[in-house]
Amino acid sequence: MAAIVKTSAQQPPSAGVPVDDTSNSNKSVPDVTNAKSASPRKRRPNYAQIHARPVPVVVHPLPAFIPHNPLSIVRIAIVMFSHSLWPPTSHDVVHKAYYSAETHSIHVTNPQSIRALWEHGFWGAGSLSRSEPAWLEQEKRKRGIDASQTSEEYTRKRREERRQFKLERAKVQRETIEQQLRDEGKLDASTSIDEVVSLRLNATVDAADGLVDNSASLSNGKPENIGTLESVVDESAHLETRVALKDVAVEIQDQEHLQLTPEEAFFLTYSLGSLQIYRGETALSSSYLLRLYCAYSAFPIPEDAESHLYTLYSLRERINNFSLGTSVIAPILPDNAFLLRYAVYHHFRSLGWVVRHGIKFACDFLLYQRGPVFAHAKFAVIIVPAYSHSYWSETPERKAETKAKESRDWWWLHRVNRVQTQVHKTLMLVYVEVPPPWDESFRKGGFAVDVGGALKRYKVREFIVRRWTPNRNRD
Repeated sequence: MAAIVKTSAQQPPSAGVPVDDTSNSNKSVPDVTNAKSASPRKRRPNYAQIHARPVPVVVHPLPAFIPHNPLSIVRIAIVMFSHSLWPPTSHDVVHKAYYSAETHSIHVTNPQSIRALWEHGFWGAGSLSRSEPAWLEQEKRKRGIDASQTSEEYTRKRREERRQFKLERAKVQRETIEQQLRDEGKLDASTSIDEVVSLRLNATVDAADGLVDNSASLSNGKPENIGTLESVVDESAHLETRVALKDVAVEIQDQEHLQLTPEEAFFLTYSLGSLQIYRGETALSSSYLLRLYCAYSAFPIPEDAESHLYTLYSLRERINNFSLGTSVIAPILPDNAFLLRYAVYHHFRSLGWVVRHGIKFACDFLLYQRGPVFAHAKFAVIIVPAYSHSYWSETPERKAETKAKESRDWWWLHRVNRVQTQVHKTLMLVYVEVPPPWDESFRKGGFAVDVGGALKRYKVREFIVRRWTPNRNRD
C-alpha cells in the first residue's frame, strides 16, 4: 500500500494586498512535489494485458447464462454446436524443454517458448537474471542500444525515485527545523544543524586527528585525486564507447535460457500438457519423469541415476514386450521429497495461485495472488510431512522412525516465523498426509505409473501461523 504524505500548502494572498517577497526570501522552502527529473517518465508496461493468461493454455468458455434474457440460451446452444463440429484446440503450441542432470533443472532454449511460459503464468526463471529472463534487454541497454524496459528495471527505477523523494523530504524537514531554531534565537543565521552536529561529534573524539596516518591519503602509492581522475577518464571512455555503439548495428546473441524446477516442469507436462521434455531426440513420458525427479530429490544424489534409468527406459521403448523386474528399478518411497513438494505445488496451482520457489526467504514456496510483477508474495509455504495413517504406527521401529521425521522444536518455528515476519509475509505450514507404500504394485509394469492414482493418496491441509504482538493485536 502506497503511503500518502500530507503537506501543508501556504494560503494564497488576498486580492489587493501587496506581498513583500524580499522579507520572506530566507524562509522559502523547496517544494518536494516539484523536485522531479526533467526527463519525462516512461509509461509502465501494461502487465495486465501481457500476463492476461494465467496458464499457457487457450481456454474457450461458454457465454454467460442470463436467466431474464432468453437469447443467452440461444448463444450457448450456437457455441456448443460450433464446438461439436469444429472442436477448438487448447494447445496452440507444445513447448520443448531438455533435462539437465548437472543442475537438476529443465532448460527451455527457444526464445518464443521462454516468453510464452513467463508471460502466461510466470514459469521458471532466467539463467542470467533474477527471475524474468531479461538478460538480452539489459545487455542492449548497457551497450547503448534501445531496448524495451523490463519489470526489474522498472522496479529499480521506482525505488530510486522513492529514495530521492525521501531525501528531498528530509531536506525540507531539516530546513524547516533550522528556520524554526533561528526564529527562536537558538541558532545563528550563518550556522546550520549539520555544523552543530559535527562540532559535537568532534568534541567527543579523543585526539582522533593525531592518530591519522598521513600515508592514508595514498592508495597503492597514488594520491587520492589520481584515483578520482582515473575514474573520470574511465567513465568518459565508457560514454564514448556507448555513443559509438549507438551508430553501429550490433547483433547480440541471447545467451540466456529459462530454468524450470521439477515441480513446474511436471505440472506443465502432466497436468497441462503444454510442455514436452526431451533427452536428445527422445521424448520422455510422465512415468519416466516422475521416477527421474524422485530419484534426484534425495541427497546425496546416486551416481549414474539418470543414465541407468534412461537405459532401462530405452529398452522398454524399443522392445514392447520387454518386462522389467521389480528389483531393477528403485522403488519410489511414499515420503519422497519431490512427491511431497509436487502435491503442494499441484494443490495451490490448481486453486489459481502463482507458486514460485521460496529459497530466497528460507521456505519451500511463495504464493502470489497474480504474479511477481503485480505485488509481493503474500504467503510463505513450508512443507511438513504428516504420518497419521495407521500403517506408520503398526510397529515400534516404524513409529520411532516417523516420529523423528515429524519432530519440529519450538526454536525452529520461532526462527522460521521471525524471518517471514521481517519480510512481511504470512507463514503457512502445509501438512501433507503420507500414505502407505504404493509403488510395489506399480513397478510390475516397469515404468508404468498411474500418476493420478498416486497423487490421490496424498492429502494437503494448511495451517496459518501469525506472530502475535500486544501493540498490534489488541482486538
